[in-house]
Amino acid sequence: MATILAIESSCDETSASVCVDGKILSNVIASQAIHEQYGGVVPELASRAHMQNIVPVVDAALVQASCSRQAIDAVAFTQAPGLIGSLLVGAQFAKSVALALNKPLIAVHHMQAHVLANLIADDRPDFPFLCLTVSGGHTQIVLAKAPLVLEVIGETIDDAAGEAFDKTAKLLRLPYPGGPLIDKYAQSGNPLKFKFAEPQIPKLDFSFSGLKTSVLYFLQKQEPNFIQDNLHDLCASVQHTIISILIKKLKKAVQQTGVKNVCIAGGVSANSGLRKALVESGIKYQWKTFIPSFEYCTDNAAMIAITAFYKYQVQQFTTLDTSPTARAEW
Repeated sequence: MATILAIESSCDETSASVCVDGKILSNVIASQAIHEQYGGVVPELASRAHMQNIVPVVDAALVQASCSRQAIDAVAFTQAPGLIGSLLVGAQFAKSVALALNKPLIAVHHMQAHVLANLIADDRPDFPFLCLTVSGGHTQIVLAKAPLVLEVIGETIDDAAGEAFDKTAKLLRLPYPGGPLIDKYAQSGNPLKFKFAEPQIPKLDFSFSGLKTSVLYFLQKQEPNFIQDNLHDLCASVQHTIISILIKKLKKAVQQTGVKNVCIAGGVSANSGLRKALVESGIKYQWKTFIPSFEYCTDNAAMIAITAFYKYQVQQFTTLDTSPTARAEW
């Protein structure tokens, strides 16, 4: 039996989770509202908030799991990618706990953890499976052959899907974070009212910068009250275009690999339109689809914990001199 304490601090959520033999017993998340007034995450403010939140969040996770510090067998943390100041807070805290308890340390790649979040639920995909990972900083299609054998077979060459949502939200004069608001307003709009560019990128890679430019040029030609009068239809049309780009590439990946177990992950996988589109595609193309619970879509320590569980099984530990990095290949 292995009891793992995991810490996630890659951006503006401080999270801690306790995992026992692959079962998540707690997943505590402290979000930071301070960034809303600035229209985006301010790295220095994020790292300061992590320093304030990390002790109470870890304590809450241990209490929720009815786990003592002495019961911990390993400590895991997000090593990369992310905001370096935020990563440092989580990494140094995890190292201190591991050193104090004389327990092994496990470094986890944030994007790998998003993929493996699909293994938390009892209804989990069999290997191999494809995972469309969509977040504010990344958009990837991953071929998962085993828990620790993950291959990126497609990724964005510029903006990520989450950036496309947030940047077009700014063009639509929506407050930060704009992605969830686009999703909200899109539900009562006409997704076919306005047509925006879908960049034609070869292979399985993505591009969303052309979509953002298409929306910008379209809005510049309109009357002053156009956005206000057509907000719901604009949101629905933008969301429809982004999801269309994602699903078309995912369909192509299934055709190329022959793998029909299909998952989504990452913050944008909480989008109701994308979740619905995946389910509909599964029915249409006879895929077996899997969607994580909302709490495991955004940044959270449970996904770090489940990844660390598989690393623990093969004794894939790291040393105390391991440093977090803002960018890192898999």
